[in-house]
Amino acid sequence: MQGALLIASRELKGFLRSPLAYVVIAIMLLVDGLLYYGTSLGGEARVSADVLFNFFYFSSGTTMAAAILLSMRLFAEEKQTGTFTLLNTAPVRETSIVAGKFISAYVLVAGLTLLTVYLPLLIFINGRVSVGHIVVGYLGLLLLGAAATAIGTFGSVLVKSQTVAAVVSAVILVSMLVLWMVAKETDPPINEFLVGLSLHDIRFRPFMQGQLELQNCVYYLAVTFFFLVATTKTLEARRWR
Repeated sequence: MQGALLIASRELKGFLRSPLAYVVIAIMLLVDGLLYYGTSLGGEARVSADVLFNFFYFSSGTTMAAAILLSMRLFAEEKQTGTFTLLNTAPVRETSIVAGKFISAYVLVAGLTLLTVYLPLLIFINGRVSVGHIVVGYLGLLLLGAAATAIGTFGSVLVKSQTVAAVVSAVILVSMLVLWMVAKETDPPINEFLVGLSLHDIRFRPFMQGQLELQNCVYYLAVTFFFLVATTKTLEARRWR
């Protein structure tokens, strides 16, 4: 665990020295603000619960995008700068390396997500909404962000280019997002299986509605764990070459 925390600290310092994190966070906060104004504050009056539902819907998109953009450099940058060999020969276990890099990117994703909390709080100015709805919605965003960050970490370990890493990660992410559409063209029980694997749709909808369902929390944690294990195994395979 100590090795993972040391790597996480090193990676966080690297993020803070680079303009990438600041640019991504600034853009995502701007997009969230514009979408919130356009879909919630502009136009005709809306029910407070619907405003919050819409907020969590589009915020899930910016959270996933930020996770991919922030995690694309984790391993790809090491390969570009030539420090990947040093990382591979370091006396640190692969699990610690993967965990440390994941933690560093996820801290930024979680921080970005929590920085938007003032937006749903604006509802209290002219409306009323359950605090529990806000808390559950943000829990969903944090879980979804963890899964997307793990996918981005996996994409980064596969290739040498940060741009290609972002594309590969985005392809995996989008593929998991559209599984519910594929399910419509298949027959039972395969369609139910595909819907259950979909990264958004029925998995994230309860969070948007303020409903906490344990199976959905377990699903996002399982996706995160799966891609972190896949990243670890890929790193182990590269080390033994």
